[in-house]
Amino acid sequence: MAGPNAMAESEGITNQKFIVAIVGPTCSGKTAVGIELSKLVPSEIVSADSRQIYRLIDIGTAKPTKEEMSLVHHHLVDIAPLDEVVSAGTYGKLARDAVADILSRNKLPVIVGGSGLYVRAVVDGLFDAPEIEGGIRDELRIRLKTEGAGKLLEELKRVDPDAAEGLLPQNYKRILRALEVYHSSGSKISTLRVERTQKPEFETIQFGLLLERKDLYRRIEKRIDDMIENGLIDEVKELLRRGFDPALNSLQTVGYRESIGYVQGRLRFEDMVALIKMNTRRYAKRQMTWFRKDSRIIWLNADGRTPDSLAEEIREKFQTAP
Repeated sequence: MAGPNAMAESEGITNQKFIVAIVGPTCSGKTAVGIELSKLVPSEIVSADSRQIYRLIDIGTAKPTKEEMSLVHHHLVDIAPLDEVVSAGTYGKLARDAVADILSRNKLPVIVGGSGLYVRAVVDGLFDAPEIEGGIRDELRIRLKTEGAGKLLEELKRVDPDAAEGLLPQNYKRILRALEVYHSSGSKISTLRVERTQKPEFETIQFGLLLERKDLYRRIEKRIDDMIENGLIDEVKELLRRGFDPALNSLQTVGYRESIGYVQGRLRFEDMVALIKMNTRRYAKRQMTWFRKDSRIIWLNADGRTPDSLAEEIREKFQTAP
């Protein structure tokens, strides 16, 4: 891989097809590091957060503040209505367009976020899936309820063993997706992934922020306390007052789901707080499980580090990458 050394020039990036990604679990400090990096290298941030993309949910998603967004241009924040579902495939197309735009202006695109599938959509591309007929989708969901995920997995093993490899019944969403594609198009999703994946026209150097578990959990506890103090409950009340359905995909988010339960009288305040913290820790664990599987990520020890020191290390490692 040709090195991106030329991007070190202070006036910008010339003819570069490299981008940077800063990934890691929630509360690891990704946003702050991305902003500090923008002070060292002419760059713009592309958010890879599956919830910050939605408007109106600000406090519970820890969106960058107005001050932070005034320091560096952030793409793909606050662009979708709350009642819309933005798939990883849709996000990937939007993100690739943003990357191309940033590169065309001689700046470095910096992907910042902890949504693993969104990051993958940028780094590796996602295949262009066929349209799914509504009747097929409904029928498969009925079968899921009546027959169970195990039966559907057995069917997937027969029609597309490559897609079924490594799946368990609890991976029912992936099982449903593969069967939807098969019954709608007559083609295997494993085959389509190879044939239709839109490969990016750039290469990504990924950096992950790594914290000791106790430090990460301490940050999570503080963030949740700050969210509640800063008005999370009032934000949720306003969403419900405006008539948004609590079952919306965008509101099935840690912090909002539990807060809605409290506002609707199904949870006590202290139970709501405890659940948000517990579910956020679990989410962080799932994020780390996902990212650790990617051997391309360069992990940086973030314990006791300031965002500017981490940004400087990213700049140095990026400039000297082979």
